[in-house]
Amino acid sequence: MNEAVRLGFEPFLGWPLFWGLAGLTAAAWAAYLALRGRAWLTRALGLLLLSAALLNPSIVHEEREPLPSVAAVILDRSESMQFGDRQATADAAYAALIAQLSQDKTLEVRTLETNPGDDGSYLNGALEGLMSDVPRDRIAGAIFITDGQIHDLPDPERTEALIGPLHGLIAGDEDQGDRSVRIVNAPNFGIVGESANLIVRAEDPRGGDVDLEVSLNGGVPVRIRVKAGQDTPLPVEIERRGENMVVIEAAPGLQELTLANNRTAMTIAGVRDRLRVLLVTGKPNQAGRVWRDLLKSDPSVDLVHFTILRPPFKTAFERPEELALIAFPTEELFEEKLTEFDLIIFDQYERQGVITQAYLENMARYVADGGALLIVAGEQFAGPASLARSPLASVLPASPTGVIRTGSFKPELTGPGRRHAVTAPLDDSKWGEWMRYVEADAVAGDVLISGPYGRPLLIVDRVEEGRVGMLMSDQNWLWASGHDGGGPFAELIRRMVHWMMKEPELEERRLSMQAEGGTASVELRTLLDTAPPLEIETPDGDTIRPAWVNKGPGSFSAEAPIDQLGIYRARAGGLEAIALNGPANPKEYADLTSSTKVMEPVSKATGGGVLRLNKAGTNLPEIRRIGNQRTAAGSNWIGLRERDAYAVRSSTSQPLLPGILAAAALILMLLLAWRREGR
Repeated sequence: MNEAVRLGFEPFLGWPLFWGLAGLTAAAWAAYLALRGRAWLTRALGLLLLSAALLNPSIVHEEREPLPSVAAVILDRSESMQFGDRQATADAAYAALIAQLSQDKTLEVRTLETNPGDDGSYLNGALEGLMSDVPRDRIAGAIFITDGQIHDLPDPERTEALIGPLHGLIAGDEDQGDRSVRIVNAPNFGIVGESANLIVRAEDPRGGDVDLEVSLNGGVPVRIRVKAGQDTPLPVEIERRGENMVVIEAAPGLQELTLANNRTAMTIAGVRDRLRVLLVTGKPNQAGRVWRDLLKSDPSVDLVHFTILRPPFKTAFERPEELALIAFPTEELFEEKLTEFDLIIFDQYERQGVITQAYLENMARYVADGGALLIVAGEQFAGPASLARSPLASVLPASPTGVIRTGSFKPELTGPGRRHAVTAPLDDSKWGEWMRYVEADAVAGDVLISGPYGRPLLIVDRVEEGRVGMLMSDQNWLWASGHDGGGPFAELIRRMVHWMMKEPELEERRLSMQAEGGTASVELRTLLDTAPPLEIETPDGDTIRPAWVNKGPGSFSAEAPIDQLGIYRARAGGLEAIALNGPANPKEYADLTSSTKVMEPVSKATGGGVLRLNKAGTNLPEIRRIGNQRTAAGSNWIGLRERDAYAVRSSTSQPLLPGILAAAALILMLLLAWRREGR
């Protein structure tokens, strides 16, 4: 405990009123002086005496308890510190620094290690939280032990927000570089079939050109070349509705701290503008209206519907003005604008010469190039004018036998149908009966629903880039009308059409993965009874092999613990899925080089310094206790301020100008002034 004496003032009128009165007094005295008053000195002494009396001066005796100054030491535990010898260097320096500072009994040292799970190095936020209860006049300074990549440093110009002096001890080899790639800008969604524009940037310590591989939804990667350090536009075509995963990878460079930041990814939500459907009905029938009503009820469908009432060679005796029909625009539909349709449906169509063999050959190419075709077979499909006897047969998964079976039968799910995403949710136990079946043999694809004697009724198939579906009966309208209890007509057609549009959730062979909360969850849908082995590649290249759990027919799941940020890649049976753990471009991997440049502006603004540690972490700078001078660091030393803070435990005061004495002195000064003015 120390004793101290100081001069204290406690104005009777309070400080604001006192300063206001003092200002008025000074103005009055100045006016008196300007008017050539003779007693200006005496009056000045009197006014000063009055002011001193109002200030109520006193001698204060205090007992003070010295308070230690407070210094903070923050150790960076972020992921970037795991590369090379950085963490070992930082740990050694941290232990030696704490041991050295603890010997100073006038200094309170507060320490903190940052959260290694954060996406970024937030040392300044940790410092503010650690020192939030410490008055600024007790803060001696702060020391960061880090690789220099800090993501929350304040603006050096905002000196009032800075805690300092702030010093940095930097671990890591400054000459070791790293190649990285990141997505600078990308849209959140895009129109299916159109391009979305991304901006990518590759960094390489050697500069020059960098080769990138870009893949969409696990497809075949496309190689592009970009200039290191420059933003490069990258158009990506959105191929399906829902999530579209874009993955961009850079080959390993000559200098690499890690390959984890050589790969980046993001998801773009694909939205379908409008579904353009061409419905061609061979003749008026009961199913045709059901098809039309179903498609027209969907506001997202643009429907073009034609019913071919007669072939072009049939003689017409009607006068033209009595006809309300238009010529069938075959060339426009099947030559010029064929690729503009997303789906073509033939409902009980037979070849009558309206759609020529050349047009049907165009349609086969349309399917192979990515189009979708749905055949609803009627009696005509079993005859000589069947589409199965045309160039379109090359893409059809079933061939008619020529037999037409009549009589009631109940459609049933097949084994693959109970596992296929299109029909697996449907319950065939309550389906109504149909009355006609066009017998066919499946030559390709998957039979999802069977008809009489287990023969194929609904078959779906992939043909190169496109998809085909065949329904070997024209009786589906019975379900829509509720005959014999009806059936899921609308749901079945909706799911089949969406499968043809390549909706991810309806893929019959699909591998999907999510990575969040420290767990990677993988789901597999397959038409097989057993699941192929699963491998998960971590961001740093390691492989995890979790076991599958059977969830139902054709459905399997697996989970694995994860602890890294970045891209995880799952593979099973030739399928591949990608998931992001954390943000698409983790801040920790944006720049992994050890640098003093990030901290220097802020440290300089607080008077601190940034020094580099050697590999062993033994070259600690000298720690000096300093006063309030501006500079608090040198080439081999850093300073912590001595704040000389204290707490007053007791105090006594003695007035210097008692009231009677002040009044007597004031009266004396007034008398002297009057005497001087009276001469």
